[in-house]
Amino acid sequence: MAWTKTYSGDEPLRINKWLALEGVCSRREADSLIEQGLVKVDGERAVSGQKVETGQTVFLAQKASRRLDNQLSILFHKPVGIVSGTPEGDEIPAVRLLTADSLSGKSHAIPGRYNKLAPLGRLDKDSRGLLILSEDGVLAKAVIGPESELDKEYLVKVKGDVTPEKLDRLRHGLELDGRQLKPAIVEQVKPKELKFILREGRNRQIRRMCQLVELRVVDLMRVRVGPLELAGLPEGKWRPISSRERSALLNGDAPRARKPRPDKPERSERPARDERPQGAGKPPRRAGASAPRRDSKPGATTGDKRVSPLKGEKFKRTKLKPRKRTPIK
Repeated sequence: MAWTKTYSGDEPLRINKWLALEGVCSRREADSLIEQGLVKVDGERAVSGQKVETGQTVFLAQKASRRLDNQLSILFHKPVGIVSGTPEGDEIPAVRLLTADSLSGKSHAIPGRYNKLAPLGRLDKDSRGLLILSEDGVLAKAVIGPESELDKEYLVKVKGDVTPEKLDRLRHGLELDGRQLKPAIVEQVKPKELKFILREGRNRQIRRMCQLVELRVVDLMRVRVGPLELAGLPEGKWRPISSRERSALLNGDAPRARKPRPDKPERSERPARDERPQGAGKPPRRAGASAPRRDSKPGATTGDKRVSPLKGEKFKRTKLKPRKRTPIK
């Protein structure tokens, strides 16, 4: 589908910069599309370095939109032991696991040797979970650029005593490499499991934060980046990021709110079987009446069994005699 939009800025702006700000493509990609004659301004072919003015409409040909849509962006559930980026020695990079066999669902393309997929926010070799790999420069800027406001959510299992004082220090008050950390959301999910929500990504940040409060990380899993969630994607599997998810990442949308489940009473609070009311929710039964059977047919009852009124009876067919009519006098 072709892309078109009218510019409403106060000052003239280079077309390539405006397309990048709109999240359509990077400046370099815009320059390439302009050179190929795939961008028009008010119906006229755009030229390199041209500026768009207030009220003018920029149009991208369908071929350009299709080319941009074909850029691969992938959500991968990285296992422990796999490296996010360039491998060293005998290490296995994540891109090597992106095959047709590990695809979950459908994709318009399978990554190959000519795809230049880069990790958008690395995961350590000994960590697992959501990893974004993409060849989309605009998406990369939105996810890991210096102005990115996307938060990341992690589930972390630790060893050591988790105390309120340690949680307070993890939320604020720590510094790494001589720099103060941004405030973090840290909640205790289970006795030895914490949930971290961060807005920055320093090198091995969570592990080093926990080390400062005498906690040791034994398992670290990233489950969300901005509105993009790992959900039920199996470990070692990948799927393409949809155009809707891409737009949500570019716009910095909040994650979708999960529907709250109705609270169920604890086992200890549920009434015992003997205390439950008999026949709750059923219409009252008449005294002395036996329970009706679903497969029963109408007829007389003998004890708990139903007997057809015709069973055991013999009937003779008889001819009806015409009635004599008496003449009227």
